[in-house]
Amino acid sequence: MAPVPSKLYSDDVSLLVVLLDTNPFFWSTASLPFSKFLSHVLAFLNSILLINQLNQVVVIATGCNSCNFIFDSSSVPANPNLENGRMPALCSNLLQKLEEFVTGDEKLSKEVLAAGIGSSLLSGSLSMALCYIQRVFRTGPLHPQPRILCLQGSPDGPEQYVAVMNAIFSAQRSMVPIDSCVIGAQHSAFLQQASYITGGVYLKPQQLDGLFQYLSTVFATDLHSRRFLQLPKPAGVDFRASCFCHKNTIDMGYICSVCLSIFCKHHKKCSTCGSVFGQAQSDGNSATDRKRKTPET
Repeated sequence: MAPVPSKLYSDDVSLLVVLLDTNPFFWSTASLPFSKFLSHVLAFLNSILLINQLNQVVVIATGCNSCNFIFDSSSVPANPNLENGRMPALCSNLLQKLEEFVTGDEKLSKEVLAAGIGSSLLSGSLSMALCYIQRVFRTGPLHPQPRILCLQGSPDGPEQYVAVMNAIFSAQRSMVPIDSCVIGAQHSAFLQQASYITGGVYLKPQQLDGLFQYLSTVFATDLHSRRFLQLPKPAGVDFRASCFCHKNTIDMGYICSVCLSIFCKHHKKCSTCGSVFGQAQSDGNSATDRKRKTPET
């Protein structure tokens, strides 16, 4: 995307990258139908573009086996005409790309036997969002203030722990806040840590029928305006980690003193770096200690 010299970005212009959870295993059992959820999201995206004509919205669909860009407002005319007199270009383009993505993701899911609700590819969508933001950073000194909004319903996938944490620390270094709106039955430890580490907002709405009100009052605010507002703060953050051997979430574990890999059971040799554990190295330590060490390494 080439820079536009006529645009003079101010501190209240936002680049919002939305990660949209399309996991069919979750939506088949969710209390809120996917169609209603999508109507709330579309109204929210329209409001973001109406707040400031320089605002930019990017939507990434997150499925079980893949993730992909389905909408970019920079590729749509500033004043899109109505198509067939019914639906703006934003809605029609997004819905068409979303349908194509869901169809392709379901074909990949047919070969996977999932027991219960499978996790979405959160690590992949976070990586795509950060890559897009880095490309915007390189277009010039003037650019919108970027932030990521995760609309997540699926449970966390412990097998994605390392990739998700790497994306979180990358966002922290780039000063990109990760906002989280969890619409599932359980809290997300991944997104709690993501919002806490990057300075974003974590929220689990109590009334999903009023999802648009939560989105418009909490997540529509730009980074400059947040300095003057009292936004919701989580009561607590789940800092538990996932072990590298079985991908289980643990409270206590064994930590390699060389590469800081976490294991739920004692091993004679680290499967990550190959270090041989001695008696002093194999003492049990809290898995949460790694959170305090990792940002410094």
